[in-house]
Amino acid sequence: MIRPRVIPALLLKGQGLVKTVKFKDPKYLGDPINVVRIFNDKEVDEIVLLDITATPQNRGPQFEVLKDIASEVFIPLAYGGGIRSMEDVRTLLGIGIEKLIMNTSAVENPSLIRDTADHAGSQAVVVSMDVKKNFLGKYEVFTRCGQKKTGLDPVKHAMEVEKMGAGEILLNSIDCDGMMQGYDIELVRSVADAVKVPVVACGGAGNLAHVAEVIQQGHASAAAAGSMFVFQGPLRGVLISYPSPKELKEYIS
Repeated sequence: MIRPRVIPALLLKGQGLVKTVKFKDPKYLGDPINVVRIFNDKEVDEIVLLDITATPQNRGPQFEVLKDIASEVFIPLAYGGGIRSMEDVRTLLGIGIEKLIMNTSAVENPSLIRDTADHAGSQAVVVSMDVKKNFLGKYEVFTRCGQKKTGLDPVKHAMEVEKMGAGEILLNSIDCDGMMQGYDIELVRSVADAVKVPVVACGGAGNLAHVAEVIQQGHASAAAAGSMFVFQGPLRGVLISYPSPKELKEYIS
């Protein structure tokens, strides 16, 4: 049996990497080339790279920056941020991006999901959902990097994008982002149980026990994390890390 993937999720702001808490207060981590080289050496399962300013700034992907990053990555690379057209899709695939992550466009231009799946296959299409609880405790999908309410229920949205051709769902809890206190198990399980495609949980991991929990109890197919792989100690000093094969085997099977 193949071990569930454990994926570093990196946030690109301008030409540098940052880490947020609840989608706010980005802390600078360093140059993306240096970080991906470290993850190459550590033989991580995959890398997720999200440009968090592309959509808010109403621009497309930074192709030259991404080309430089992709040339250094020797493991599967998924990218999201400002993907708005098939021209963007073809350019990103051409520079070595293996998976295309759509968030805002999946709501505002859902036909792009089907068009991309027809062009590159469903395995290349990831729909990202940023989800937050409202004051009544109800989950709601947000777009534009957590800035815009959609009124969409995450379970219904997940089922709809699956029908459109999405091959994977990246499910991110805004409330848990950067807190390092565990994933939103209820949210992850509700979406994972409603669809047949893999669901990658993101937001809240602080240790491998949290990762094991979201896979076993949340029924996630994989787990992505940011802070857990880039911070060290209570003062959150920047230190890039990744569990050893032995540690992964101990917690996750």
